[in-house]
Amino acid sequence: MWARLLRRLIFLTLGAGFMAVGLEIFLVPNRIIDGGITGISIMVSHATALPLGIFLTLFNLPFLFMGYKQIGKTFALSTLFAVLVMSLGTYLLHPVAPITIDPLLAAVFGGVILGIGVGLVIRSGGSLDGTEIVAILFSKRLPFSVGEIVMFINLFILGSAGFVFGWDRAMYSLIAYYLAFKLIDITIEGLDQSKSVWIISDRYKEIGDALTQRLGRGVTYLDGEGAYTGDSKKVIFTVITRLEEAKLKTIVEDWDSQAFLAVGNIHDVKGGRFKKKDIH
Repeated sequence: MWARLLRRLIFLTLGAGFMAVGLEIFLVPNRIIDGGITGISIMVSHATALPLGIFLTLFNLPFLFMGYKQIGKTFALSTLFAVLVMSLGTYLLHPVAPITIDPLLAAVFGGVILGIGVGLVIRSGGSLDGTEIVAILFSKRLPFSVGEIVMFINLFILGSAGFVFGWDRAMYSLIAYYLAFKLIDITIEGLDQSKSVWIISDRYKEIGDALTQRLGRGVTYLDGEGAYTGDSKKVIFTVITRLEEAKLKTIVEDWDSQAFLAVGNIHDVKGGRFKKKDIH
């Protein structure tokens, strides 16, 4: 238990630290913003000349209470810890000179570092921005998904940067936001993303044996039934990495070119016999 708590605190601290570096060393000195509460905080800090950390903490507090109600105490405490570390980090790094004054470089590297930081915090059960919590609440009352609401809010915030910092900086902000968004996914899911595979074929036994021998992956045979014909079917289920997807498709094609094949992304795999066997 204590080891798990220590690990969570370490990764929350690392993630919040990355966020502070991305903001104070790259984005803020170049008048480039991120989306969500962070973007609002940057603009208000610029307008009032007060430290950014004050607004990062102040504006996130109401959403901590919402997060406690909607998601739970562990999430709220993890988020509070991460936000405080991020705010302290921005205060300590504010006097440090930016690494670059080229806005494109700042947007690219700032966005990448922000994405890694936010991804680490989310993987550790916290958050650095209350926008998602607002989106969850509104999605229950509006005919829009959480992702659509977050996108609308961020487009509005990033568009506002054009009036505060100029339209060229707003466009750089869009670059930083896009890169941060992609890096969050990569950090959460990992570079070695897993994929679930479903195969329906009359030659299921040959395909299953080939997957085990040539890919080193275990397979599971499930019983299925065709909805139209009522015929019994065997369904092959397995989990692979994305690097193995092309080889798996080749194996299935070799045995049955008419086989039904569905491949989907999965975020996490635990337990069972997912570990790859040696192949010869």
